[in-house]
Amino acid sequence: MLVLITYDVNTEDAAGRKRLRKIAKLCVNYGQRVQNSVFECVLQADECRRLQHALLQEMDTEKDSLRFYYLGANYQKKVEHFGTKPSYDPEGMLMV
Repeated sequence: MLVLITYDVNTEDAAGRKRLRKIAKLCVNYGQRVQNSVFECVLQADECRRLQHALLQEMDTEKDSLRFYYLGANYQKKVEHFGTKPSYDPEGMLMV
């Protein structure tokens, strides 16, 4: 299923900037950054729960915000892209 993950981390102090880096790094391991704090991730249910748990461990629930949007398996019909930064195929080949 395609999961859109968005976050907003309070970076007013060094601890917040550190949380931001850790949260972004976790998301990069599971998906593709499509905007600064937005990731598209194709995940199985167990992977999604694992990632969600890891992100919740890193964030400060008093200062930060984290959202998961579950677009499901038929996400191709639910996503439209306009403008710069060409779209990508999240299930296509990944070159490292």
